[in-house]
Amino acid sequence: MRRIPPLAAVRVFEAAARHGNFTRAADELGMTQAAVSYQVKLLEERLGVPLFRREGRKMVLTEAGARAAPQVSHAFDTLNAAFARVRAEEEGVLVISTSNTFANTWLAWRLGSFQMAHPQMGVRLNTSDAVVDLEGGDADCAIRSGRGNWPGLTADLLLTIDFTPMVSPEFLERRGPFTPADIPHLPVISPHDPWWPVWLREAGVEVAEGPARPGVRLDSQALEGNAAIAGQGIAMLTPFFWRRDLAEGRLVRPFAQVTTRGFGYWFVAPEGRRNVHKIKRFREWLLDEIKRERPQPV
Repeated sequence: MRRIPPLAAVRVFEAAARHGNFTRAADELGMTQAAVSYQVKLLEERLGVPLFRREGRKMVLTEAGARAAPQVSHAFDTLNAAFARVRAEEEGVLVISTSNTFANTWLAWRLGSFQMAHPQMGVRLNTSDAVVDLEGGDADCAIRSGRGNWPGLTADLLLTIDFTPMVSPEFLERRGPFTPADIPHLPVISPHDPWWPVWLREAGVEVAEGPARPGVRLDSQALEGNAAIAGQGIAMLTPFFWRRDLAEGRLVRPFAQVTTRGFGYWFVAPEGRRNVHKIKRFREWLLDEIKRERPQPV
């Protein structure tokens, strides 16, 4: 077990010994000269030996103080270097947590442009539908789906989550035009998706209570959208994520109806770290990118 005197007092001694002056030490540490004198006295009492002696109006190191001062300064240099490396590593890598859907349908396609704009910063993207502990340091920031009410976190709305059925042109041609009432009798991708009964009921289709009918469960819009493009069935998708595939004809929307329930994708970060340089830069880039691509109301 280490028998180290109080580090606050040791820090004051190191500054006073380095400057050779209690006043300059106090200025460096943001303390009063009286507080410096008090901390030095505490340290001397703890060690049982004087570290400074008065010569006229000056305070000079005693023999014991002169022996200790270089080693203490070296120890503080070592601590400073260790924490400087930690700070550099902390600032040098941005860890982002987000869902598989948001990562694979939007963020992963664009994240390289952020890193290229900030070449001094590494970026690591953790994709999982689990909610990570941002305050505990599992990631620097996250993009989450929900209503934006996470205690201890600041939240910026990126986009509203809406949804509508989509299919490939080949599927539509093969199955012919169909109505919402026909959907329960057609191949549906991820029929367990809770948005299916919501959308169908808004479309005027009676949906029986109980478990969803059997089907392929994919658990990610990225997978569901690609399965729909491959002609495997009807998928419930968010138009924003698939607008390029819609524009280029890989997907079609059989119905104009789009449903939402007040959920959205949010950028979130711990309240106390919102303005950390790397988090702030990413937040600004993300909001600009979303604003540029999000359809504007007419």
